[in-house]
Amino acid sequence: MTTNPYPDPGSFICEDGERRTFPPLSRSDVGPQYVHHLALKPPPEITDSIPKHKDLKRRCVKFTVAAVICLLLLLLLAGILLGYYYSSSCMHGRQCGDGSCVWESQWCDGVKDCPAGQDEANCVRLHGSSFLLQIYSSHTKTWRSVCWRGWTDQRGRASCQHIGYSRSTYFKSGQREADSSDGFLMMKSDFNPEISILQQIFTSKTCPNNSVVTLRCTDCGGGVNSSRASRGQLASLGAWQWQVSLQIGGSHRCGGAIISPYWIVTAAHCVAKASRPGVWTVYAGIVNPLGTLFNPAYSVSHTIIHEGYDSLTRRNDIALMRLSKPVDKTVSRNIGPVCLPNVGLNIVTPQRCWTTWFGRTVNGDSGSPHLMEAQVSLINTSVCNSSKAYNGRISQDMLCARETEAGSDTCHTDSGAPLVSLKDGVWWLVGNSIWGDDCAEQNKPGVYGNVTHFLDWIHYQMKVKTHNS
Repeated sequence: MTTNPYPDPGSFICEDGERRTFPPLSRSDVGPQYVHHLALKPPPEITDSIPKHKDLKRRCVKFTVAAVICLLLLLLLAGILLGYYYSSSCMHGRQCGDGSCVWESQWCDGVKDCPAGQDEANCVRLHGSSFLLQIYSSHTKTWRSVCWRGWTDQRGRASCQHIGYSRSTYFKSGQREADSSDGFLMMKSDFNPEISILQQIFTSKTCPNNSVVTLRCTDCGGGVNSSRASRGQLASLGAWQWQVSLQIGGSHRCGGAIISPYWIVTAAHCVAKASRPGVWTVYAGIVNPLGTLFNPAYSVSHTIIHEGYDSLTRRNDIALMRLSKPVDKTVSRNIGPVCLPNVGLNIVTPQRCWTTWFGRTVNGDSGSPHLMEAQVSLINTSVCNSSKAYNGRISQDMLCARETEAGSDTCHTDSGAPLVSLKDGVWWLVGNSIWGDDCAEQNKPGVYGNVTHFLDWIHYQMKVKTHNS
């Protein structure tokens, strides 16, 4: 009999060898069997080893650095804006000559706000060949014509004085019809000559008959028959009434032009060599050395050289002389001013002009200076600046002119010799001679200062130095 090696699942063998049988368990006696497992330890939390107070400190440092960087960027931006502000023209108004600024509304309001008065200097002007009076309106920021209604010679003298002329040189006022879409300026009825004319005007949309003021501050630009002055030749007495001889110690040094009974325009490089007014003597109405024996000598009270004059480039080569007493054209019909070119006077190439100078050659012989005359034509600046001519040396404050006929010998022109043009029956000062090196050669025209470019400067200097007389 085979012995079952596996005991009956319902029995159990005890130590004494006896088999004992247990009754089978009912379903109700069977319960769930639990196995005990040891739970694994959870992984340790990964935390910053830096303490919390150190983390807060680091964040504060980062915030501070960012704030400092932002502040530095703002300061840099502010510096750039301030640099642009001070290096450029005024953003909120206009710039005075010393770099300070005034509001746009303060410009031409009759009250001096700039230290040197530039804001009130060039607020009254004459326009075109008709000498139309215009005043800058600080309200509309435009130039407007002045209505004729209520106009008087007293107001004309005040206007001329504001431009820079003396009251005593006032010539006349007139009227003409002119349409103005921008309106007009009217004068207040209770005019006070002691108050700036700029404070005694108001804007108006209408003007009776559109009649506006024309103004002549000095009797200029008349006379002269230039029909024969086509090539270099001797000038006749009284032909060029504004021509003067500027002398030192009885010797002719430079030419010049009378622009008012008190004022002479000449070249800066001439005056720069002898800037003391007392060394100069001015003779007007002469054409040869004998003229000094029969004409009065005028002394000079002021010499004014353009502050931007450059002796190397000859830029801003212009100067003014103020006479101690005015030339008297009533004494001699051979003396009279030439007119300054008004704003809007269109003198362009190839305009015919005339130049006059005291030359030391007469009919080929050396001798004392005699007044010479020649006709020239303005030429385009680009032509004058070409590599064949002056190779870029001509700036906007210069003009070029070439003789209309060969043999005029304008290369011997005086420093400061006037260049004039006839337009609408009036003689205008277009330029003043500043150099003519090698101008006898082909493509080497004479070079003149552009008087139109210096118009504001001239009027400003006249106004500063002009005394009531």
